[in-house]
Amino acid sequence: MTNAAILGASGLLLIAYLLDLVGRKLKVPTVVLLIAAGMALREGFDLMNVHLRWVDPVVPIIGTLGLILIVLDGALDLRIRRERAHLDGVASGAAVGGFLVCTVLFAALFRYALGLDTFPAVLMAFTFAVISSSVAIPSAAALPESSREFVVYESSLSDVLGVLAFYAWLDAHGVLGTFELNLTERVTVSLVIAAGAAVALHALLARIRGRVRFMPLLAALIFLYAAGKALHLSPLIIVLVCGLLLNNPELLERIWRVRDRHSPDYDRALADFKGLVGELTFATKSFFFLLLGYWTDLGHMSAPQAWWVTGLIVAIIVATRFALLAALRQPRAGQLTWVAPRGLITVLLFLAAAEHLALGAFPFGTVLLVVLITSMLVVLARRGEHRALLARAETAESAEPQ
Repeated sequence: MTNAAILGASGLLLIAYLLDLVGRKLKVPTVVLLIAAGMALREGFDLMNVHLRWVDPVVPIIGTLGLILIVLDGALDLRIRRERAHLDGVASGAAVGGFLVCTVLFAALFRYALGLDTFPAVLMAFTFAVISSSVAIPSAAALPESSREFVVYESSLSDVLGVLAFYAWLDAHGVLGTFELNLTERVTVSLVIAAGAAVALHALLARIRGRVRFMPLLAALIFLYAAGKALHLSPLIIVLVCGLLLNNPELLERIWRVRDRHSPDYDRALADFKGLVGELTFATKSFFFLLLGYWTDLGHMSAPQAWWVTGLIVAIIVATRFALLAALRQPRAGQLTWVAPRGLITVLLFLAAAEHLALGAFPFGTVLLVVLITSMLVVLARRGEHRALLARAETAESAEPQ
């Protein structure tokens, strides 16, 4: 049994790496290939009458670890610069505006088309209003630097907003006043904790020595996330702010005590820490989406109701995103319209909603269909960038003196 588990885990990682290479070659998001591979594994195991009963409890755990690592990985890539203030402002406006508009429209759809009560309709709207950084950030790797930074800021902030609003609304049981109070208190307390934690992690990273250097840092962040979750705070804000401040130590070094502790080896240690986080993010995300594909019931995805609800959700996402980006005067609005995938965070929030509420009227197949279709739409942005590169090359060639 032990040897079979080792073979299975290592085999899944190798499959995930090969699918990542294939996805890059074919310009297809890896998440789509991973989910499809998980579905194929399910069909193969069913034919052999093999059932992995441990998948049900494991998927949410791996997903939560993946969420922490993805947000941390994205935050460690963000640089706060004065010259990028406008870009950061537009990205923040797109994240907040898109989240609010989609929440209102999705809640109306679920309330009047599916007949859900207001409380579960809004809760499910939060679930689908979130842009997934786990899919968006890797998908933006081929885009220009400004567009890539826009996607990183927007999707990371969207993740935080989604989780924050979801749990504040869940704990408020649909009472608007309680929801607003929960939101304000959680953000304030989480920011204070995040600032203190960032100072402590900065001191550790600056002076860390020995063979075991970075696992205690990761363990501390995961502990803070779990503790924040238990205290009904906003733990993703803690992870995001810690990552931002670690990657922008000049913000912390304005405090004299922190500045005196800064080590000349800090940049090298930070680069090594980023490498470890990137590797762990890849492994965790790969396991999650493979197991999600295995865990999915294809019967739910084939339901006609799931398809027409998915079509309306995707149409709302694309239409509102283009309008919002155009209103914010984003120079690549047409291209970035397609970079609004739903992914890991949508699945996790849906699982949390299904655990706390009866969602019998909601077509469960819609969740994975939305994830797959919005992830595939990212390909259109990449093709748009390829055409733009060809056009610029042709312009430069025609401008050369004959």
